[in-house]
Amino acid sequence: MRRLLFVGAGLLVVAAAVSLAVVYQVNRFMNTPLSVPAEGLEFDIPAGSAFASVSSKLVSEELISNDRWLRLYVRWHGQAGAIHAGDYLIEAGTTPAALLEQFTSGAVRLYTVTLVEGWNFREVLSALHANDAIAATMTDEDWPALLESLGADVMHPEGLFLPETYRFPRNTTDSELLRQAYALMQTVLAEEWAKRSSATPIKSAYEALTLASIIEKETAKADERPRIAGVFARRLERRMRLQTDPTVIYGIGPAFDGNLTRMHLRTDTPYNTYTRHGLPPTPIAMPGRAAIHAALHPEDGTELYFVATGLGDGSHKFSATKAEHDAAVAEYLRRLRQNRSTGRQQ
Repeated sequence: MRRLLFVGAGLLVVAAAVSLAVVYQVNRFMNTPLSVPAEGLEFDIPAGSAFASVSSKLVSEELISNDRWLRLYVRWHGQAGAIHAGDYLIEAGTTPAALLEQFTSGAVRLYTVTLVEGWNFREVLSALHANDAIAATMTDEDWPALLESLGADVMHPEGLFLPETYRFPRNTTDSELLRQAYALMQTVLAEEWAKRSSATPIKSAYEALTLASIIEKETAKADERPRIAGVFARRLERRMRLQTDPTVIYGIGPAFDGNLTRMHLRTDTPYNTYTRHGLPPTPIAMPGRAAIHAALHPEDGTELYFVATGLGDGSHKFSATKAEHDAAVAEYLRRLRQNRSTGRQQ
């Protein structure tokens, strides 16, 4: 009997030692960095994947040499069913423990797309479709349905989406990103409208969006935006036509070849601010927050005109009278001819 007790005790000691050795090996494995290159490694887990297939893929891609310790750890902790499908970026220095946390938390790789101030809605959709991480589901015919689903008050998509850099997981759809951009624009517009200056002649947030889009197309210089807003505000108050080229170009549409002619300026469209008073019926591009702020905080002054300087820096010459403006236009044309003769770019 005593012999059996000694044998049993010995077996328990051996079993405990083996268990401790296994626990040591598992913990050592789980906290040893994987074989990941310095630039990181993309790793995709298809939807519906069992953990066994995931661990086997880690072996086949030589991230680990053997998956027995990983599978044992996952079994102990009951995490086999907690793995999220997706596209992951495994960074250099990642341990199996950190990787498992990444897989179970769904910390998938995020991609970015930037919507640029001044783009129109066609350019926005084109940029989304050019990003291979975005699932293209929309065509130009789908804009009305999207706007209706968003509860938009207008059925023209122009200007309704905030230009910004957006982060998203792979296979996010174009419509999902547009929903984010629309919601963000609504937030920004509401905030700016609530803080608008009493000096603005703008009567609604949508009018602010429209004026901001014109300002966005007229200048890329931050210090000129409030000044241009001031010119437009004074012209609107005096019932003067805005006479801004970007609205005419927008009215021409995709057929515009880059050469704005006098015939274009005389041809009436809803967007021709040389032939019509007031603002055009919709925005003409996506304005950023700075342009929206400028539209609602016009700079005080007496200037009613502006024209490009031709200096190559995107700046404009501002004038209070028609005579001053005509002189500024003449100077711009002179400089333009001079630059062309010397081969300089505008």
